[in-house]
Amino acid sequence: MSASQERGFEPATGDGPAASEAAAVRAGEVRTAFEGLLQIRRLTCAGGANPEAVPASWELHRPQRAVALALEAAGIAASAVGPSGERTATGYRVCEGEAPGAVRVEWAGPPGSGAAHDEEDALARCVTVLRRLGWTALLYRGPRRRRFIEVEPPPTARS
Repeated sequence: MSASQERGFEPATGDGPAASEAAAVRAGEVRTAFEGLLQIRRLTCAGGANPEAVPASWELHRPQRAVALALEAAGIAASAVGPSGERTATGYRVCEGEAPGAVRVEWAGPPGSGAAHDEEDALARCVTVLRRLGWTALLYRGPRRRRFIEVEPPPTARS
């Protein structure tokens, strides 16, 4: 039994430690979790041409987890932090957004990693993944001209 099976699967948000398990084991767990998410979408969708392209109610109640899973399943690297809170890897970071139910996605890395230089292309890949899965994902430029994505449920899913 892997470590994540013992504690339950958690997608990488970019604020945790680097994955300690073998890459193949983690990839299998991510694939299984993402396939489960798509199955939930198929079973709970009220209709439409592509039920997999609309976030399920489960995702709307746990948007950070759903967005992190979508990005990890797409093979996009997550950032990571060390025991002292220092950033140890470059990748996406998923955190709470400004509006209720919104999620913010940043491209973060250790000092000198070039994360700021790579963020435009990296976040564009994230936007593509999230939009394909039915999320409203808008790219913004924030303080110090750093880019970030604000992710919200599609307008039809908001209450």
